[in-house]
Amino acid sequence: MGFRGKFFFPVLMTLSLFLIIRYNYIVSDDPPLRQDLPGRRSFSSGDDVISSIKTPSKRKKRLFHTAVTATDSVYSTWQCRIMYYWYNRFRDEPGSEMGGYTRILHSGRPDGLMDEIPTFIADPLPSGVDQGYVVLNRPWAFVQWLQQAHIEEDYILMAEPDHIIVKPIPNLARGNLGAAFPFFYIEPKKHELVLRKFFPKEIGPISRIDPIGNSPVIVSKNALIKIAPTWMNVSLAMKNDPQTDKAFGWVLEMYAYAVSSALHGVSNILHKDFMIQPPWDTESKNTYIIHYTYGCDFDMKGNMMYGKIGEWRFDKRSYGNKPPPRNLPLPPQGVPESVVTLVTMVNEATANIPNWES
Repeated sequence: MGFRGKFFFPVLMTLSLFLIIRYNYIVSDDPPLRQDLPGRRSFSSGDDVISSIKTPSKRKKRLFHTAVTATDSVYSTWQCRIMYYWYNRFRDEPGSEMGGYTRILHSGRPDGLMDEIPTFIADPLPSGVDQGYVVLNRPWAFVQWLQQAHIEEDYILMAEPDHIIVKPIPNLARGNLGAAFPFFYIEPKKHELVLRKFFPKEIGPISRIDPIGNSPVIVSKNALIKIAPTWMNVSLAMKNDPQTDKAFGWVLEMYAYAVSSALHGVSNILHKDFMIQPPWDTESKNTYIIHYTYGCDFDMKGNMMYGKIGEWRFDKRSYGNKPPPRNLPLPPQGVPESVVTLVTMVNEATANIPNWES
């Protein structure tokens, strides 16, 4: 079920480019977590944010292809298996416009999931280029996949291994607009001085840069084919600029996607209920995706123990070297519904995935 990408850089992406684009942005039209971010900002009425998502009425389906970048580590592998389980559960349900699925494996070699999950093997960046910031491989992996794979659908959902699909997902993109989740910590206006290195004033106001990352995003395939090489080059340029690297830290690649989307004139409808992030988001009924990026730590009375190891806990980082066991204990009474749903869904997946090893 897997196939291999060729290690091929477009003309703009030679190794020498990595060394000279430090203070420049490059636009190519024709390509050949942390634990200390509590809560979610309340967006002002001036922000273009949709707070509830309604499934469209009867119309021709506009299928999107789900693409998830991953490594061959144990940590990434068990998350991918759970994510793919829930994709399969909801793909053909009413209201779904989910089409095909690809795990884009940027380790450069096959792994043990090739026969379980449809996989495209992408080459990683040359040694040392990512400077230890592994997610820089994500845009380069997307460039290879978009160039070399046959993708039938006209739209793409960029997702991550630690996403759990909660219900069938419709295509939330509209016309030339993508659909994206707004992150409270992506603040283009706050960082305008830095971002002007990559998004010059002559291109437009800084407000054209949406407060998004690359995931979750639903965008047209044709738009992403144009955005991806720019996203790669801007990511590398940002990482090689000390001021930008210091300002953005672990969310640098997210800013790079937001900038690249704006450079190509692709705006996004912001859906705050596209995804939730327990334990800070407490209800799952209106969302499509649970993102379990934060640790969930509680005492046995259901009180959150933020910053401490809880008497009851679920934290993906506890399972870096082995997958979580089947039948994890459910949280105590009083814990938010979103956390209960998260652990319940993990347990269902692990109970039904063959050869789950703990």
